[in-house]
Amino acid sequence: MLWSRLFIPTLREVPAEAEVASHKLLLRAGFIRQLGAGIYSYLPLAWRTLLKIEHIVREEMNRIGGQEFYLPALHPAEVWKESGRWEVMGENMFRLKDRTGRDMCLGMTHEEVFTSIARDELRSYRDLPQIWYQIQVKFRDEPRPKSGLLRVRQFIMKDSYSFDLEPGGLDTAYDLHDQAYRKIFERCGLRFLAVQAHSGAMGGSESQEFMVTSDAGEDTVVFCGGCGYAANMERAVSALAPLEDDPGERAPEKVHTPGQKTIQEVSDFLRVPKSKQIKSLVYLVESKPYLLLLRGDHQLNEAKLISAVGSGVFRPAMAGEIREAFGADPGSLGPVGVTSLTILADLALKGRRNMVCGANEDDYHLLNVTPEKNFQAEFQDLRQVEPGESCEKCGQPLQLKKALEVGHIFKLGYKYSKSMGATVLNQDGVETPIIMGSYGIGLERILVGAVELYNDESGIIWPRPIAPFEVIISVVRRDDADQYGTALRFHEELTRRGIDCLLDDREERPGVKFKDAELIGIPVRITVGKKISQGVVEVFTRNDKVNREVPVERAVSETVALLQTYPLCPI
Repeated sequence: MLWSRLFIPTLREVPAEAEVASHKLLLRAGFIRQLGAGIYSYLPLAWRTLLKIEHIVREEMNRIGGQEFYLPALHPAEVWKESGRWEVMGENMFRLKDRTGRDMCLGMTHEEVFTSIARDELRSYRDLPQIWYQIQVKFRDEPRPKSGLLRVRQFIMKDSYSFDLEPGGLDTAYDLHDQAYRKIFERCGLRFLAVQAHSGAMGGSESQEFMVTSDAGEDTVVFCGGCGYAANMERAVSALAPLEDDPGERAPEKVHTPGQKTIQEVSDFLRVPKSKQIKSLVYLVESKPYLLLLRGDHQLNEAKLISAVGSGVFRPAMAGEIREAFGADPGSLGPVGVTSLTILADLALKGRRNMVCGANEDDYHLLNVTPEKNFQAEFQDLRQVEPGESCEKCGQPLQLKKALEVGHIFKLGYKYSKSMGATVLNQDGVETPIIMGSYGIGLERILVGAVELYNDESGIIWPRPIAPFEVIISVVRRDDADQYGTALRFHEELTRRGIDCLLDDREERPGVKFKDAELIGIPVRITVGKKISQGVVEVFTRNDKVNREVPVERAVSETVALLQTYPLCPI
């Protein structure tokens, strides 16, 4: 491929709208251009990389027995209503009507469509197991598109689905996808973490995310450097240091706390540590009020709340709603005497005694409140893990890092098969719901993850397997017949060997060519310049910026050798 015939609109300046490294570099290197908020065009370099990622994904999915489909992106509302997700997806779903007024949507994911095919076509246990997948465009009406390809409205996803008769079959399919995903990310050169995750609107009993740590990420992962434990913040657990409560079982005592509303204010006023207070929060879950209790120095994890209440439809109660339910304003609330609300208490409160909470009377609090004696509650894991807390498995301090998700696998169970009537006859001839799994990979997320991981002040540093080109040949003087003829021979020989090779034949200054080559991140550069008269060319590796003088006759073999030893993770 000749650069002069390829569209690579590189930029010298950092675009003002770009914030994170991947957004800046993909714009500057001529990979993407923005059409609208969260909508991007992929230019030739980006598409070459995405096709390589797609090829790796397809190979690994086929290796575990996946069968490729291509399903509609435009869905009738009926299939989403069958599963119950037409309302759950809310404003994130693009909705429209056809010319007859029929409700339609653009697919965010394809559980419903694949389940409808399984329902209509699979009849017997003999038809199982099945693993079906596709690589398809998805749509999400993202409320705050930003950070380039990280938060977009249109994206490419590999989504696959497993169908089995029994839970053991689902376990096998889940493990196969776990292995395939690890191979995919390894082959793409990503350093990643596999973490326990929350299923969210997908539903199901178990899920795992594959994350790339990056300051550009909007998720937080919790991990242990000792035993390897890793979880999304939404699922993470930790061990807490033991606390000493005041001895004895005292009766609750009401004290006046004028104007003291926050945990910190009450702590300062009563000279009681925040860890000895009970924080009371009121949430409406599907319009039903819940009282949520946490230790004063802990924060609520709303994803854990979803797991506890079995619904994602909730919100904090408004001040007026709280006063109507408690007869007091926020800041003076507590569980003692509350019988009309469901009370959920975090596990950190279990076994504590002589704590402080609101008295459900403005400007008053209660001392000496003991959970399970002075009030009853259902205990659940509700709190958010904090850095430095101990790993439950090995006791080492936990670390928190920002990360971006590149893949997610779910054990869906019977959520969709039961709601949509997807059954088969088992060995005894009994109608049995199919058990399902769902598994997704974001192709752009792999691309972005690589750029976030591997870049420097000069530009992108691609892992060889997904680089748009593996080798670039830069001709110092296009009008020098010896230089250009040698470069053409290198290009022909490397191409013959199956290596993606780009020949920079532009009439540009050498400095411009070198900067552009480093900006777009090609692993190996051959420079053909004036030293050709001495029978020498230069071979440069992008990861370590080492320049080598190589005899012309050995240039191709040396380049091939460098590619073969080029590190999969280039930094």
